[in-house]
Amino acid sequence: MKKIWEEFKGFLNKGDFVTIAVGLVMALYFQHIVDALLQGVINPIIAAIFGKPDYRSIGFDIGDARISIGLVIDAIITFIVVGFLLFLILKAYDRMRRSKDQPEADTELTVLREIRDELHRGREAS
Repeated sequence: MKKIWEEFKGFLNKGDFVTIAVGLVMALYFQHIVDALLQGVINPIIAAIFGKPDYRSIGFDIGDARISIGLVIDAIITFIVVGFLLFLILKAYDRMRRSKDQPEADTELTVLREIRDELHRGREAS
């Protein structure tokens, strides 16, 4: 039993377990923000455009079956909103990660200027 416990502790320490756990908790709470944005702001605006109290009820009947176009619209809107919010968060995270202390990547122009300066110094030394 002790060996299994040691292996389990090694497993937990091998990966970045705490960071993953924090990320999952953050994702769960981010879902609440997205749900509130959708249900409190976006869904009522779309329902008002269609003149319905809830646009998810938009659809039509064929015989006894109900074709619910509103559910498809809801899924598409949710996908777009979540994708856009994640894009904004990742963009902000990337900007935050780049520090001012790190030198910027060399551009072609800076590299060419450095080569020119080295050639010029080489000619002066000769």
